[in-house]
Amino acid sequence: MYYVYILESLLDGDFYKGYTSDYIKRLEQHNNGESDFTKTKMPWRLVFLQAFETKKEALIQEKKLKKCNKQYLVWLISQPVNQLNQ
Repeated sequence: MYYVYILESLLDGDFYKGYTSDYIKRLEQHNNGESDFTKTKMPWRLVFLQAFETKKEALIQEKKLKKCNKQYLVWLISQPVNQLNQ
């Protein structure tokens, strides 16, 4: 399985969107400062998770999410498609 995820910075509320095959390990990497894009806004919390069977599907969804505004992302996080809401 591959996962699309959204992290929220507890520092300033910004969102980071990504994909991975191991979302627990990836969250740890973000919070350990192992990503140049997120190390200045730690700590992060996982607020959205969506599973896909293929890497291609996850990449397509990640690309779509990267184009979305914050208002849409806040709405999406509250929807049933977010596996964290189940």
